[in-house]
Parts: sequence; structure tokens; C-alpha cells
Amino acid sequence: MLDFPTALRARRLVAIVRGTDPDASFRTVMTLVESGVPLVEVSLSGADALGVLRRARAELGTDAWLGAGTVLTADDARRAADAGANLIVTPGLGAGVDEAVERGLPVLGGVLTPTDVIAARAAGVTALKIFPASAMGGPAYLKALRAPFPDVPFVPVGGVDAAAAEAYLKLGAVAVGVGSPLIGDAADGGDLGALRTRAAEFVRVAEAVAR
Repeated sequence: MLDFPTALRARRLVAIVRGTDPDASFRTVMTLVESGVPLVEVSLSGADALGVLRRARAELGTDAWLGAGTVLTADDARRAADAGANLIVTPGLGAGVDEAVERGLPVLGGVLTPTDVIAARAAGVTALKIFPASAMGGPAYLKALRAPFPDVPFVPVGGVDAAAAEAYLKLGAVAVGVGSPLIGDAADGGDLGALRTRAAEFVRVAEAVAR
């Protein structure tokens, strides 16, 4: 199993699953992995997210990256880890980050401003999730942010479709996080065949601009 920074640089894509149907969310996780998207985050704001994490971990085994997203509190981080998450993803900095770092779990921590970036690095965040990236001007904002922080592993999240993913990666993002443009309605019971098609497109984009 690759360590998380290496896996992130190799795959360049994190899928974000947030569904209203736990069974469909589980099937979505498994379909993504089978489709070549092995870095998957299950948002705690989805229906029975902890149950989805437990089922996915049991199916995928210990040698797979499985993230818990929308981790806000220390208790969120503890419950996610107990459910099998070995990656913690947050929308911002706070107690969830601190608890994950204390547990030795990698963290994809949410940042938006240069001040956030400095604070995240001091907190021990593994990679920095620019969120919501689209609200700040998209790829142009990543380019501006990388000027003072050229070596920081940024992962833009929010409104990332295939075209934006390609632009972000070409501008130096270590990876991108993708929710609805990839997942569609699959985690709500939608078509898994369409999900496979979208996954293939995002994998193609990630591989085309691989480091």
C-alpha cells in the first residue's frame, strides 16, 4: 500500500461520495474502485456514512485508502477512524484536524486563504484542499496561490468537472477532488454504468497530465 502523499501524486484524483441512499453509496464506492479510482472519500454528511465506511472497509480490506469527509469535530474523526477510515478530509481547520493528526492519520485539510495555508502546514496537514475552489476563481486562484507556496500539495475541490480538473493539474495541483461531476446521482440510486463512463473520463484526464 502506497503512503497517502505518494498515492495522491500517483492517482491525482479523489472521488467524493455524498449520498441519500446508503446502499447506493456503498455500491458507488465499490464501482469507483473497480473503475480505477481507488482514492474515495465518503462524506459524513451523507446518509449512514459510518455504515457505508464500515461496509466498504470490510469489502476493500486493510490495504486500501478510504477517506471520511466533512470531518468537523474531534468526535467526527474518532468515529470515522473507528468505522475504518484511514484518511480524514475536512472543509476547514479545527478539532477534526487535530484529532486526526494526533492519531497519526493523514489529513486532507480545507484551506482558502494564504493565512489558512500557513496554519494548515503548522497543524500537520498532509495535503491542502482548496475549498470551495470554484468560488475563488478556479484555476486562476490556484495559480495565484502557488506563487508564494510553490511546494505545497494543493488539491482543489468544488465545482471540478473534467475540463477544470485538467486545468488544475496542468497548473500544478497535486490532485483534484471531484464530487457531483463524477458521482452524478449514483449515490442516490442512479445509473452505475453512467458512473463508470464518467470515471473513465476523469481517469483519462488524470493520466494525461500525470507527473
